[in-house]
Amino acid sequence: MLLVYPDYTDRDCARKVSGGNYNEGLASISAVLKQGGHHVGLMHLLNLHTEEDFKKRLKECGEYDIIGFSIRTTAFPDCQQYIKWTREVCPDVLIICGGYHCTLVPDEVLAADGVDCVCVGDGEYPELELCDKMSAGEDYTNIESIYFKMPDGSFKHNPIAPLFADLDRIPIPDFDLFDYDNLESSKVNTAIVVVSRGCFYNCTYCGNGNFRKVYPNKKIYARFRSPENAILYLKTLISKHPYIKFINFRDAIFNMFPDWFDKFIDMYKAEIGLPCTGNIRFDILTEETVKKMKEAGFYTIDMGLESGDPEMRFKYLRRYQTDEMIIRCSNWFHKYGIAQLTYNIIGLPYEDIHRALKTIKLNARIRSDRVIPNIFYPYEGTPLYEISKEAGFIPDGDFTQRRVPLVQPQFPEEQVLFIEAYFMHFVRRYKWAYKMPQWLGKPYEKWLDKRITGKHVPYKFLVKLHDGYAVVRNHLKDFLVNKMPKLYVKLRMIKHHKRAEKNA
Repeated sequence: MLLVYPDYTDRDCARKVSGGNYNEGLASISAVLKQGGHHVGLMHLLNLHTEEDFKKRLKECGEYDIIGFSIRTTAFPDCQQYIKWTREVCPDVLIICGGYHCTLVPDEVLAADGVDCVCVGDGEYPELELCDKMSAGEDYTNIESIYFKMPDGSFKHNPIAPLFADLDRIPIPDFDLFDYDNLESSKVNTAIVVVSRGCFYNCTYCGNGNFRKVYPNKKIYARFRSPENAILYLKTLISKHPYIKFINFRDAIFNMFPDWFDKFIDMYKAEIGLPCTGNIRFDILTEETVKKMKEAGFYTIDMGLESGDPEMRFKYLRRYQTDEMIIRCSNWFHKYGIAQLTYNIIGLPYEDIHRALKTIKLNARIRSDRVIPNIFYPYEGTPLYEISKEAGFIPDGDFTQRRVPLVQPQFPEEQVLFIEAYFMHFVRRYKWAYKMPQWLGKPYEKWLDKRITGKHVPYKFLVKLHDGYAVVRNHLKDFLVNKMPKLYVKLRMIKHHKRAEKNA
């Protein structure tokens, strides 16, 4: 099996020869297939490919019986073209698609020209069975969790295989599938690690709620490797790549199960001890856990704030967290000297620039060290997609390439892009306002409000100006990561330590 991984977000056709991101799902599939005696290769697409370049690279990969495409929603249009070109080069190969988009809308993917089947949900063992049956020359169209396009064009929907609770049964991921030493994270001595699957929350913008529904035993959708197995995972990775000095846990919510988390943290402190970061959730956090995290080596924490407007959080996002709760938890991180990064969503349905301003202000009140403002993307099958569709905010045609997917009269594109571009700029300035004496801070805050929401703010010009700055900034970062990684790591750690000390 050849796995094809479109790993890019921009539309740049400039060929990249190294970098890219680690993908836990593909590494796990490869480990299971190789354990079963099959050969697995990877075609890691680091940039948008032209027909000539794609076909050339595909031929260089050699001959395969199965070619599998990992598809996320925003890459589906590109993948449709890649699949068409694959069929022209390899007319007899079996083409299977998997990934988040296939689980959300399997029939849409199966209907694409050239696609033979799609895997819905976890793919390791269904794809192992597919390889086994093809090797044995047996009928493989009855495999659970795989939908097939039959010779007459009809779709065969096989039952979805039940989830298995014990993640320890999955072998340690096949890190060697990737050019691991040349991954973007590896160049800065960082390992991307995932020791869990799923999430039991129902945030309306996230696909997890719909992913969970496809399984017959959805109650065990959220699962972790045992603490012991998770430590084995880390030790295996570090032994293969001893230059790793930082661990970046990319689990959906690292503290989802507090008892597991507390046990793992104790083991991590004793047996690994590398500086690390991970994603946590405010409403299941305690001060004691934050203290343990600091002792174990957490130098920064990621948290989903999403919106600073309580109505947006409660009514539209189903994140039942009050401002007071968020502020209290953030104070714990400042107390113990852990820098904090927040994820924020801009351009939500029914949002306007005044509500978006509340998100900036809440970040300033909790003294966020770093912010990531993401423009809302309506993933098919999610509740917020349906809300957006019903309200008429989703334009007809292909909106996947729009910078702002929703079209909302009360929150035009240039305002959404302005908030995204200058988010951290204004967070810093509102921080200043809140530190000042009230007689000075209040007028300064009102002046800042007008700079954001005033009638005469030149949003389009300011967005264009920031776009130019972003190009230079990104080129500089790429240069440092690829040419001077040691300097980049040193600067990153100095920045995190200064932020933590400043807010302590």
